[in-house]
Amino acid sequence: MARAERPLDEGEGPLLSLAADLRQLRREAGSPAYRELARRAHFAAGTLSEAAGGRKLPSLEVTLAYVRACDGDPEQWRERWFQVAAELHGDPANPPPAEAPYVGLAAFGTADADRFFGREELLAELTERVAGHRCVVLTGPSGSGKSSLLRAGLLHQAKGSPALLLTPGPRPVQELAVRLAAFTGACAVELARSLAEPAALHLTVRQALADREGDLLLVVDQFEEVFTLCADPAERDRFLELLLTAARAVNSRVRIVLGVRADFYAHCAALPGLVEVLRTAQVLLGPMSTEQLRAVITQPALRVGCRVEPDLVTQILLEASGEAAVLPLVSHALRETWARRKGTMLTLAGYQATGGISQAIARTAETVYAELTAGQQDWARRLFVRLVALGEGTEDTGRRLDRTELEPAEPVVLERLAAARLISLEQDGVRIGHEALIRNWQRLREWLAEDREALRRHRQLTEATALWESLDHDPGALYRGARLAMAADLPPESLTGREREFLRLSRAAARRRRRFGRALVAALTVLLLVSASATVYAVRAENAMARQRDAALAHKVAGEAVALHARNPEQAAKLAIAAHRLSPSAETADSLRSALAVPLPGHTDAVTGTVFSADGRRLATSAYDRTVRLWDLTDPLRPKKMGTLTGHTGPVLALALSPDGRTLASAGADRTIRLWDPADPQRPPTVLSGHTGSVVSLAFSPDGRTLASGSYDHTVRVWELATGTASTLTAHTLNVKRVVFSPDGRTLASAGDDRTVRLWRLDDPRQPVERAVLTGHTDFVVSLAFSPDGRTLASGGDDRTIRLWDPADPARAPVELPGHTNVVSALAFSPDGRTLASGGYDQTVRLWAGGRSLATLSGHTSAVFALAFAPDGHTLATGSHDRTAQLWETDLALAETRACAQPALSTADWAQHFPEVGYRVPC
Repeated sequence: MARAERPLDEGEGPLLSLAADLRQLRREAGSPAYRELARRAHFAAGTLSEAAGGRKLPSLEVTLAYVRACDGDPEQWRERWFQVAAELHGDPANPPPAEAPYVGLAAFGTADADRFFGREELLAELTERVAGHRCVVLTGPSGSGKSSLLRAGLLHQAKGSPALLLTPGPRPVQELAVRLAAFTGACAVELARSLAEPAALHLTVRQALADREGDLLLVVDQFEEVFTLCADPAERDRFLELLLTAARAVNSRVRIVLGVRADFYAHCAALPGLVEVLRTAQVLLGPMSTEQLRAVITQPALRVGCRVEPDLVTQILLEASGEAAVLPLVSHALRETWARRKGTMLTLAGYQATGGISQAIARTAETVYAELTAGQQDWARRLFVRLVALGEGTEDTGRRLDRTELEPAEPVVLERLAAARLISLEQDGVRIGHEALIRNWQRLREWLAEDREALRRHRQLTEATALWESLDHDPGALYRGARLAMAADLPPESLTGREREFLRLSRAAARRRRRFGRALVAALTVLLLVSASATVYAVRAENAMARQRDAALAHKVAGEAVALHARNPEQAAKLAIAAHRLSPSAETADSLRSALAVPLPGHTDAVTGTVFSADGRRLATSAYDRTVRLWDLTDPLRPKKMGTLTGHTGPVLALALSPDGRTLASAGADRTIRLWDPADPQRPPTVLSGHTGSVVSLAFSPDGRTLASGSYDHTVRVWELATGTASTLTAHTLNVKRVVFSPDGRTLASAGDDRTVRLWRLDDPRQPVERAVLTGHTDFVVSLAFSPDGRTLASGGDDRTIRLWDPADPARAPVELPGHTNVVSALAFSPDGRTLASGGYDQTVRLWAGGRSLATLSGHTSAVFALAFAPDGHTLATGSHDRTAQLWETDLALAETRACAQPALSTADWAQHFPEVGYRVPC
């Protein structure tokens, strides 16, 4: 430690000596800037600078963080800090303990049980539930002390008995395997493989406890991570199945406790296996009573021979009573007060010097904010401003924020703010962690003070948008006049997509009103000046208004048809036909095509692939439900199920059919490719293995001898089907999302998360040569398609654009097709090459020709993952995350012909939707 051997000057006080030594330690570390020290120590630069200023004694926590950031010896400095503290406040006859009895913002661990107070009754209730049930759920708001109760309470109480603690993380089954391996001494890799069986956990525990008494207590803390971190629904379901199978077994030797945040209660209730547990065996944490809080405040200090001033107890009770998530903040404030105690007494003055709970919150907020990236800081600022209700002659207060206002969401920032207790996450909303944050966080106060009037207008816009949505988007609820003008200067980046759409429609309605007003003035002027032409103009105006009326009615009914399609396809088709007959337009044509879509239900999870047979009479679809389904399209209006191919052990992510129709290839998350005989579904498939990551794309060469595959292992493999051998292409640096052959089979295109499209020459499939790299996309490239003549390569991706490349001239800039409002996830050319179809996460399918949009098909209720044109060129098959495939008629003339064969609306329905028309429009 710097200057540890130097005797102190007589006139140099203990604070100045400590500060001088800290500054010397910083010089010996190379004099890093305080901003750099703040990054290393996770404290604000001002806090570290103040610690070395010598004006007051820094807390032990700050001092040790400063020392670690300068590569000093924490243990030596710990002793030094207590020496200085004793000189300032100490009682030599009764020295305080070296370690604070309060844990601060961190959760209590099993080693902190002797400092855990106030939850004795709840611990007894939890213990009783665990004794009476094999599976128990402990739930409560963020910050209510679930983790502390499980670790310092339940697990400590079970000390000496077999017990396991885990948090699920992104791979809960793997985490379970690692913990079981540590408990049993077995190999984690072998355990992970065995956990594919539902009874594996049950049998492993029984084997481990064969010679021991009692049951294994398995505690899964932060169970909500199976929803927030685990991206694979199949692994989440398998993890839950392992737990419940072990708990429900007749000879079970395990008792399971799940700790889950209350705002994820609905997620748990959506899992059928947990419903019975939630109904009969749950324990709820709520706010502490006054006596329980008093124990939290006083008992840890009494345990180490210290006391808490009664005035301090009263002050903390006033600030903390009734707050469910305030316990970490109380502990943090008391830990800071401990650093400022008077001998063995924690005083109100010392507490007030820390700023109390409010200042602890502000300090935490500033630290967390400083650790965010610039983009995350901007999003956090918009979030906090929305969480405040501006006072009108009163103090600003917190407001509950509906999760729909979080668009676009930043889950990482939400989780970090919630972990720091700055916000409280609920099932469908967010609240500010404590209103003291509004009063005491200077940065937030500055945000609120910058333009309070603009914030008020923004808040009014938010409320008006919610009202408009609650009225089913009633045009009468849109902004107009002064309110629309006042909202015009709100910065677009601060608005959600819902609010921007509300303003866009409000402005469009205002423009229509202005145009109508100008037209009316012009008409009156003409009537006054040219009386002779008044009758002619009136007739023309009447006809124009009739057309406008019909167009408006058709627009309204076309929208109703699209909205109704998922619930009542037959009625939706009738409405779309009637709207198109009344006033044909591009919009009614889109509605007509969408309403005539034929759904193919049956899959139980997202549909990822669609392929037609060469004659168009058969269709195959693949899905996350691990199956491939075969359909008979002899009558395309009444598809029939032919069979189901099973065998994959994970979601099926890719599908391809050989040109001769004799081989159907499927691949997926189980890292295998399976080759099926569609004419003999019972015949076992040939399995191709080699990829080390999920296989997400397949493509047959035009001669059918070669199969290309793209994988999350960052490689492309080119398989010779006759031998089963493969060439591996490793140029991509991230996941490969799509592969596709040119029509002549000489070129293979691949695309992926490295934002590139790569062209490979296949003169010899066993030795592919990279020919060109196409760059330009600004995000992941996830879809590719060659035109039938091979002159155009289309690509789409997360940057929401479609780009059309010339494969013969890779250096030529591509043509860009904007229009999708989210990821472009699927592309397909029609057999004649005139039409390009694209599908996206915006739930739409778009048709393009000549570089312009032809139509937008709506009907899927989630992202569109797959597209395929039938050989007839006008039937399109799509697959979606909404668990359905659909067949669409893309040719408008054929759609109209088909519509004429449909029964029209009944007289009553016609009168309901078209009361102004009064007659039936003929087909």
